[in-house]
Amino acid sequence: MTKVLTINQNTINELLDRIRNLYLADHIPWVIGYSGGKDSTATLQLVWQALEELQGEERQHKPVHVISTDTLVESPGVVAWVNRSLERISAAALKKQLPIQAHRLTPKVNDSYWVNLIGRGYPAPRPQFRWCTVRLKITPSNDFIKNVIANHGE
Repeated sequence: MTKVLTINQNTINELLDRIRNLYLADHIPWVIGYSGGKDSTATLQLVWQALEELQGEERQHKPVHVISTDTLVESPGVVAWVNRSLERISAAALKKQLPIQAHRLTPKVNDSYWVNLIGRGYPAPRPQFRWCTVRLKITPSNDFIKNVIANHGE
């Protein structure tokens, strides 16, 4: 049996206030990892709503980057769905004048699944040897974050 978590409106309002305060606290850009799952969607939705409630220049205080990493080994249906989601996020943010930009990241060719599996002879990933997560997801995300932070003097 699945346990359902209920959150009252006061809790949501407190979260939105906290997000707005954190957003305005400095000029360091935000990066939100987005997979399309329930956790990343809820996070993005809360940030979106918090920013939407800001007025004027406060709304444009700093950029918010939404990143999704395409491992290049997902099924075509998943890839199409994620790409459409990212396009819709960017289009809706532009329409609502929110400083949110969506980005599709991919691993470097040298870190790609097929180069490592076939080219280097790595075994297929398994729980005891998960070489793919770092190369296909974490490294592209870290590289993006480092570039964004460097571009803002951090």
